[in-house]
Amino acid sequence: MSYPNLLTPDEMLATAKERLSIPTIVCICGSTRFMAEMAEADLEETAADRIVVKPGVNMKAEHPLWADPVAAEALKIRLDMLHRAKIRLADEVLVVGDYIGDSATAEVRYARSLGIPVRFTHPEVDPGGATAAQGAS
Repeated sequence: MSYPNLLTPDEMLATAKERLSIPTIVCICGSTRFMAEMAEADLEETAADRIVVKPGVNMKAEHPLWADPVAAEALKIRLDMLHRAKIRLADEVLVVGDYIGDSATAEVRYARSLGIPVRFTHPEVDPGGATAAQGAS
């Protein structure tokens, strides 16, 4: 008795995007110190007919939602998980800015571990160096 080949969740998502004619989805990553640059990258990617997902919260700016340190830490954990979901949804990642910290480095490694191509507005900050950048081109 033969069994049908079951698709992985990644394959099901890719198939659904294709069937629905979903344009390329780009996940913007980088330090939230570059929120203005992320907004510009969003504009450019959207004008190039791509769907953009990016950080929606800048915890470096004051706000009542994260004024309490305990609440802020819990929110940061949830936002990190949410951003990883955005990376899984994306067809490619665009890292914005001329600096890449620990969080963005972890996001790049995560995307690459999933086989998602990664582009940089400033390739010199690529934590994988020239070898990784060539593989993501």
